[in-house]
Formats: sequence, C-alpha cells, structure tokens
Amino acid sequence: MFSLFPALVGGSVADRSALRFGDRSLTYAELAARAGALAARLDGAGRVAVWATPTLETAVGVVAALLAGVPAVPLNPRSGEAELGHILGDSAPSLVLAARGDRLPAPLGALDRVDVDAGTAAAEASGAAGTPGSGAPAGTALDPAAPALIVYTSGTTGPPKGAVVPRRAIAATLDALADAWQWTGDDVLVHALPLFHVHGLILGVLGPLRRGGSVRHLGRFSAEGVARELDSGATMLFGVPTMYHRLAEALGEDPGLAGALGRARLLVSGSAALPPHDHERIRAATGRGVVERYGMTETLMNTSVRADGEVRPGTVGVPLPGVGLRLVEEDGTAIAWYEADGAPAGAHDGESVGEIQVRGPNLFTEYLNRPDATAAAHTADGWFRTGDMAVVDPDGSVRIVGRRSTDLIKSGGYKIGAGEIENALLEHPGVREAAVAGEPDADLGERVAAWIVPSALQEPPSAQELADHVARRLAPHKRPRTVRFIEELPRNDMGKILKRELPRD
Repeated sequence: MFSLFPALVGGSVADRSALRFGDRSLTYAELAARAGALAARLDGAGRVAVWATPTLETAVGVVAALLAGVPAVPLNPRSGEAELGHILGDSAPSLVLAARGDRLPAPLGALDRVDVDAGTAAAEASGAAGTPGSGAPAGTALDPAAPALIVYTSGTTGPPKGAVVPRRAIAATLDALADAWQWTGDDVLVHALPLFHVHGLILGVLGPLRRGGSVRHLGRFSAEGVARELDSGATMLFGVPTMYHRLAEALGEDPGLAGALGRARLLVSGSAALPPHDHERIRAATGRGVVERYGMTETLMNTSVRADGEVRPGTVGVPLPGVGLRLVEEDGTAIAWYEADGAPAGAHDGESVGEIQVRGPNLFTEYLNRPDATAAAHTADGWFRTGDMAVVDPDGSVRIVGRRSTDLIKSGGYKIGAGEIENALLEHPGVREAAVAGEPDADLGERVAAWIVPSALQEPPSAQELADHVARRLAPHKRPRTVRFIEELPRNDMGKILKRELPRD
C-alpha cells in the first residue's frame, strides 16, 4: 500500500513530537487527528490553495490535503497581487486554507476559505466552504502518479509556471535522501525556510514526517535559535547560503555557536551555491563540513553529497538513487553520464561544461495548462532539460557552474561558467559578495563582467587587483574585464541572485 506518511497510521510513534513551530507543537497522534479531520472537510474539493506562512497551520493544511488526495497549491505570502492573480487564475483552486486571523489579499477574496485550527480536533469554515465529506483516512492508498502539489516556479523568465508534483516524486526524493543522508526517525530537523517551495515544505516538513522524525521550525532565522535547538537535541540543520553566511559571521562573536553546529549530525545547504569561504569558515570553527545538494522545483532532488562521503566545497555530490543524469552539448550530444552502477563515464575531467539533463521517478508530471512548455522542457527520449550547466569531477562529483541563460559565458571561443569565477572572487578578502555574468563584446563575443559588494565600501579593491586574483586562481581568459561595485546584490526569497536585475551601465 502506497502511503506518504506511514508514521501517521502505524501508532509506534504516536507520542513523538512531529511538528514544532516556536512554542506550539503537535505529536504524531495529534497531527493525525487534526489533519485527518481537515482532510474530511476537503473531500471532493478539487485543488486547494494554502496560504503558506511559516506556521503550524500551513503544515497541518498541506498534510491534510495530501491525506485527502487533493492537490495543494502553496502560495508565497510575499507575492504581489498580480502574481497571485496569475497563480490563482492558472490553478483554479476551489478554496484557500489559512490560519485563523490571517488577513488575505484581495485576489483571494473570491475563494471560499477554511480556517485551519491546529489547536482543535477539527478545522472550521468561514464562508461557503462546503459540506464535510467522508475524507480519506491517513492510511488510504492513493495513486502514486496522482498530483500532490502544484508548486509555482520563480517566474524569472516569464509568468510563474505551475509544476505538477506527483505523490511518487515526493516519496522517491525523500527516500533517496534518506539513503544518502542516513536519515531516520531518530533525527530532529531544525530550519527556518519558507513553506511555499520544495526546500522548506517538501524536504523540511514532509521529509521528517515520512521518516517518523521531528521538525522544529524557527519561524524567523537567527543564529541564536539555531544554537538553541541544536543544543537541545536537534540533529540536522537545513539552510540556504545566506543563512550559513550569517552563521559564519556570528561564529567569531559566539563561541557557543561553534559547539552547537559541531554537535549536529548533518548540516545541509541548498537552493543556491554555498560560497567556499563560508564553507571553510564553518568547517574550521566546528570541524563539520556543510553538505550541498542539487535540485529544482520540477525535479525535486537530483544529487547530493552523501553523509558518509567527502564534503568538498563547490560540489553537489553524485546522483541520488534512481536518478539518471547526463551532461550534454548544445547539439544534444552527451559528453558525461553515469553508468547503472553509479560510475561516472565520458568526460569526467572537471573541465568539460555541459547542460544537466535528468530523468527518474523524482520528476514532475507537467507544467499545468502548458503542454508547450512541458514538451519544450523534455528531449525526445524523455530527459528533462534543467538549463543548469555543470562539470563532472574525476571522482564523479557534480559541480554546478551556472545557468545556461545567465551563467554560461562564451568569450573568445571559451565556455566559461560564472559560478567558478564568483567563487574565486569570494576568496579575495576585499569581497563580501560577488555576481558574474556575460556582457556583449565586439571582439570576444561576450566579456566576463563582475558585480562586487566589497567588504569595506569606502576602500574597495581595484578592478585590476580582482582581475589578477581570478587569473592566478583559474586562467587568464576567465578574469573579469568589467567590475562594478554595488552596495547589495538583488536576491529572491530563497537567496538566489537575480542577475537580470543587476545594474548595468
């Protein structure tokens, strides 16, 4: 029988803490009761939107929808009205789940609303939310191919697209991570990630629940909160590079933080590349390396450094069990791939750049209402085109060098990945943050341009000093030929740099 959450029906962990948000928590028995009661109300509801604040109610609402077999559409509470209007018009949910007392923006006003009360045995409805139905008990076997979530992309190249994530993809990715990270029901995860996307919701909430473990959500990220939870029994920390940068900065002022991080069984960073200098600062202070993994909305998780493997800055490990991965040239020719036993083949030389293509049970089904985009995202033989560029190192580890659309720079006949130049720049003591992209050049085709947030705004390093620094570490043709100094880099909610918003002359 296929079940996303066997621990909710097994009874063996009924008294174990399942969810804790701040000082509010639910055991597995309490979660089964709350989510089961809400699932009964959702019977026959069609798709449901979830106002995905970092609260207990969001977690209960999503679990209830999954138990009921109703696709959930997590909504970013920071989205503007135009974006919300697009998502609601595209996904056409029949109602919205929200915490009691949440004020919802105008685009949600036309939807029936169900208030999720995580502190009582049943959810109550306001408005015409429908009549309670028979629901679906936690153990009900549902089709693994059925839609579980519709997660909208960031929309950096157009209106956000709704990636339809099936139940089997969630199970496959979480089970593969359990294998790679030795993740069990004894683990207690702490994080402060948003709950409208893959990292915070699927990995950070559904992951512990599938294992029968616990999650403690901080609400708002702070080094003090991380240290407190790790000192009181948490074993794993999930974060994005911005969070690890703040932890690295705080290490010098808080000796206790190093001890807390060192006691964690696993530190995991994702959603963007972790700068090597932050990785090294954390490892030097704690003795603990930060594991990086690679995934997307459409694919969930593709690769990861294994818990029992070598943690090396700049790499995202090897393909997870069940995931096929290859690098291809622009004409579709495969230049590197992995054999059935996981061994790397082809050009695993750490230099040959190709686009990552993947296939496996972790993939989404389609872009909602976009058969054209779905077809364009796949090759004729069924591989998903990620748009991410990478190399495979001699030991088989994948190293991401950037996005094809913004990070692959073709300069003077060379293919250059922006990511490795950014990492080189971050090794300079005068650089706090760096972004690199290509700009048109009459002679080279494209030239390497860098945007630098200096460590000291009043005394930034010179452009020539930074160019020489990169040339010594990488190669002369990879040095930035244009350098701009700015006060901060534009980023999205997940900490990714928005390169299209970088100021240009």
